[in-house]
Amino acid sequence: MLKNLQLQHKFTIFLVLILAFGLSWSGLALSSLLRQNARQEITSTALMLMESMSSVRDYTSAQINPELADKLDTEFLPQTVPGYSAREVFEIMRKKSDYRDFFYKEATINPTNMRDKSDNFETNIIENFRDKKKLKELSGFRSIPSGDIFYIARPLAVSQESCLKCHSTPNVAPKSMIERYGPVNGFGWQINEIIGAQFISVPASKVIQKANKSSFLIILIVSTVFGAIILLVNMFLNREVVAPLKRITKIAEEISTGRMDVDFDRLSNDEIGNLAKAFQRMKFSLDMAMKRIKRSQGSTGN
Repeated sequence: MLKNLQLQHKFTIFLVLILAFGLSWSGLALSSLLRQNARQEITSTALMLMESMSSVRDYTSAQINPELADKLDTEFLPQTVPGYSAREVFEIMRKKSDYRDFFYKEATINPTNMRDKSDNFETNIIENFRDKKKLKELSGFRSIPSGDIFYIARPLAVSQESCLKCHSTPNVAPKSMIERYGPVNGFGWQINEIIGAQFISVPASKVIQKANKSSFLIILIVSTVFGAIILLVNMFLNREVVAPLKRITKIAEEISTGRMDVDFDRLSNDEIGNLAKAFQRMKFSLDMAMKRIKRSQGSTGN
């Protein structure tokens, strides 16, 4: 099929094939790079928020609880619980529009406060931490009704004996805590036991969509530029190669019919010009040969 096509069309097909291959390869590479950068951006945001909430927990344990130690002997104050204070601080931050779709939760399989109850997904993560004691962090993407989110999870263990004052058995727990949360949940914890996990979740859909749009825009720009290059190359090819070759072909056809008054113009010093020069020499030699034949025929006739 290519044999029947003109040189310009063959060249155009060749360039289009290069464009298609280049866009396919570069599109995949670019998409992968942008998605990787998007994930790094999401991960960086999640880690910053996770460290912030961990700092709130440490502050509550190190500076709030000691100041209220005497009062805590007779009254339970949820604000002194590190997990509670971290969650409340995060909820205040979520009131800002920029953080409305961010979530923080200290998911627990057997919590005192049922708002911390782990769902099936979170329970599987916690069980994974229990099975693999050396595992310190898990992260990935999760789909929820509002869209895809990126999560980072870290295990929560009972690290201090003071925690067992509220979570060992109901009979030793503060009465005010029992009155607030009841005597059923949040008991039976043991020292060093992994009872839950910190979860920080950040929206991923918008960031991924932004990366995809950027990828599409860049590919569109590259396609437009390459399309313009194909057009310019075709114009140059038609002007510098195809058109001169057509003129040479037309003159050669006229000479083949006996018209010797036409000449091959040397339009340039490149290969096309050299071809025209060669045809001109061939025409001159042919003209000389034809004249010799005529003179020879004339001499024979006499």
